Amino acid sequence: MRADMHTHTVFSDGELIPAELVRRAMVLGHDMIAITDHVDMTNVAHVASSVARAVELCEDYIKVVPGVEITHVPPGKINKVAMMARKHGAQWIVVHGETVTEPVAPGTNRASAEDPEIDVLAHPGFITEEEAQMAKDNDVILEVTGRSGHNITNGHVVNTARAVGAKMIINSDTHAPENLMDEAAALTVALGAGMTRDEAEEALHKTPYEAARRVA
Repeated sequence: MRADMHTHTVFSDGELIPAELVRRAMVLGHDMIAITDHVDMTNVAHVASSVARAVELCEDYIKVVPGVEITHVPPGKINKVAMMARKHGAQWIVVHGETVTEPVAPGTNRASAEDPEIDVLAHPGFITEEEAQMAKDNDVILEVTGRSGHNITNGHVVNTARAVGAKMIINSDTHAPENLMDEAAALTVALGAGMTRDEAEEALHKTPYEAARRVA
């Protein structure tokens, strides 16, 4: 089975409503999905509370974890937005890391890695070993992404996470139906980033489930 812990819907810049996203993921073999629409301090209450209602889909489809992706928020305000998101129903907090394809504020990786409220630091670009060590110490998972553009530095992320023993996860960062990854596609992303089979197995089938149990 497959878990994808970073996806988007019409509540930010995704193409699908939650029900269709979840159903499509189910058909591709997923048994768990996190909906993590983009937020900052202006829309976090609306998005988090709206996505939280998608948990009702668990009764008929697969496990849905309501979350947010804190995006382009100044590093000093990331924790504040994370706490607001949790107040309004988010169980899974992703931060939009310092990808090389967007002008993310310097210091975002560090602020996220040192914050135990953060569950995943997404596509963290040229993350440093020091930042990866912080992530490990605070149980923040580093993302290896299937998203075009953001995946340019996947190999660096894997090598840096491996150097300090930080946890990794394979996510799609889905915005459109064709972005969803089945098991084979997710494994290709993992191995293409330089993971060993054992590392890929842990990132795909152990880490997301252990983390979801922790935050649910």
